[in-house]
Amino acid sequence: MDWQAFALTLRLATVTTAILLAVAVPLAALLVLGRSRWLPVLEALATLPLVLPPTVLGFFMLVLLGPRTAVGRWITALLGHPLAFSFSGLVVGSVIYSLPFAVQPLVAGFGAVEPALVDAARMLGAGPVRLVLTLLVPLARRSLVAATVLSFLHTVGEFGVVLMLGGDIPGATRTLSIVLYNQVENFDYGAAGRTSAILLGLSVMALAAIYSSGQSSRRRRA
Repeated sequence: MDWQAFALTLRLATVTTAILLAVAVPLAALLVLGRSRWLPVLEALATLPLVLPPTVLGFFMLVLLGPRTAVGRWITALLGHPLAFSFSGLVVGSVIYSLPFAVQPLVAGFGAVEPALVDAARMLGAGPVRLVLTLLVPLARRSLVAATVLSFLHTVGEFGVVLMLGGDIPGATRTLSIVLYNQVENFDYGAAGRTSAILLGLSVMALAAIYSSGQSSRRRRA
């Protein structure tokens, strides 16, 4: 087991999930409560990584963050190094790639809140921020848990974006999915089996946490 890659994968998933929640909560609230005619376009862009091949997304991110574009040159001048083939670049790519897995559960949860409750909160003077934090988030907490777990697991298991944008740099961009690929490529099926077992165990435990929280909620309502 490559424990360095294991630690880097958990770090990447944790940082990505924290950023995704900070972005997805207001974005989902805007998609549910907003009235602009551009909201369908915004929702389509937020959902696009769900259907776009990860290697395609990784290629576009690699080109955008590379030294051949104005954006890439500006970032390099600002940070002193390009985002491509760095941990920071992996975070940017992971946030974009996993965005639908954070936004969609929250949109479903916020959309299930009774409109009468939202109207009552507005009549009592609740602003957008207070409306989201004191009404939508508490009532859609299971959706928030689902968004957190799905974002984390999706980041742990991503391969195409990581390979295209980060490459295979030990201690910097080598994640468990890259390790598994290398082990299979080298016909080291024993090590590949152990790596796969760890990824499978993480997924099962996280999904069990979602379903157990749902059953607890149903028992409390009963």
